[in-house]
Amino acid sequence: MTEPTPASLADRVSEGEIRFHELEAHADANTAAAARRRLVSETADADVDALGEYAFDAADAHGSNIENMVGAVQVPMGVAGPVAVDGGALSGERYLPMATTEGALVASINRGCSVVNDAGGATARVTKSGMTRAPIFRVADVAEAEALVSWVRDNEGVLREAAESTTSHGELLDVTPYVVGNNVYLRFRYDTKDAMGMNMVTIATREACDEIEAETDASLVALSGNLCSDKKPAAINAVEGRGRSVAADVEVPREVVEERLHTTPESIAEINTRKNLVGSAKAGGLGFNAHVANAVAAMFLATGQDEAQVVEGANAITTAETTPEGDLYLSVSLASLEVGTVGGGTGLPTQAAGLDILGVRGGGDPAGSNGDALAEAIAVGALAGELSLLAALGSRHLSSAHADLGR
Repeated sequence: MTEPTPASLADRVSEGEIRFHELEAHADANTAAAARRRLVSETADADVDALGEYAFDAADAHGSNIENMVGAVQVPMGVAGPVAVDGGALSGERYLPMATTEGALVASINRGCSVVNDAGGATARVTKSGMTRAPIFRVADVAEAEALVSWVRDNEGVLREAAESTTSHGELLDVTPYVVGNNVYLRFRYDTKDAMGMNMVTIATREACDEIEAETDASLVALSGNLCSDKKPAAINAVEGRGRSVAADVEVPREVVEERLHTTPESIAEINTRKNLVGSAKAGGLGFNAHVANAVAAMFLATGQDEAQVVEGANAITTAETTPEGDLYLSVSLASLEVGTVGGGTGLPTQAAGLDILGVRGGGDPAGSNGDALAEAIAVGALAGELSLLAALGSRHLSSAHADLGR
């Protein structure tokens, strides 16, 4: 039997013989992607040949990472560092992989890493961990809502057994109820080890919800009630955390600030207060920082994370103060950094290489340690970025740096 070609597959789609999204059932994934490129090119009158230049087997991505695949987008990847890290799970000097199209970003974070090294390195710790899913239940009234809350509190062990029956890795940590009239939201929080864990906790929570409906008068309305809260700005993530809550800090001697950054600890502290704290408050922001999203997004892309979760990952607070000795203390606390070193996009070759650069690819020993290490690395990258940008504002070099590197 003759092997199908991209042209023959495209013709069969055009004639209505097979469907655009079912091409993988008629050919290997690379041929199917080529057929789709041909169809898209003809329909949109666009040159899409560049999309066909990719370094992995389309079969590795089809279904698990993408549907209707036509190719791949290539994003330039650089490294900042190496930077010295004293972490709970990550230690030593590490390069930070960053994928971005924003000129000057890697250079800025690299400068921050260099100054952090001159200060003796950064300290980083994961302070809390737990991936959440919060289904919403409908009840008759507030009396029934209270009855459901009481049942959940008395039967958390039953819910744990049901949820954990679906996974060999996840552990249900707790269930927190929230009542709004005849709506009851139950925020399930799980330890997902080295996985980011959204699929894991969604499946587990569904099993627990079946138990709730069988044993109470509550009716499940939706498996996600937006109190999780996934891929949306949310104060609950800033307060309670989601994924990993991680912080990094550094104390930079005055002479290093003055000689390397051409400003003073007092100037950086004042800019941070007036810009990151007061300015963000006036703007109604949830993130009180200069540009944490830049480091988070670049490292997410480089290591195969879910890029939409930059929304929560950038939910961070930067603090800066002058120490009694006249030096600069700077910290960044990221409340809801959702990362993993297994599953999702982490298995694609270029993203796996990014994890290898950090030495955190795959499952850790003990379980969860690689996920913690990745979180600490991202926090240190964000810290270096905050230091560099605040200093550029203090020395009034921001616009010239972008003029030189960002065009």
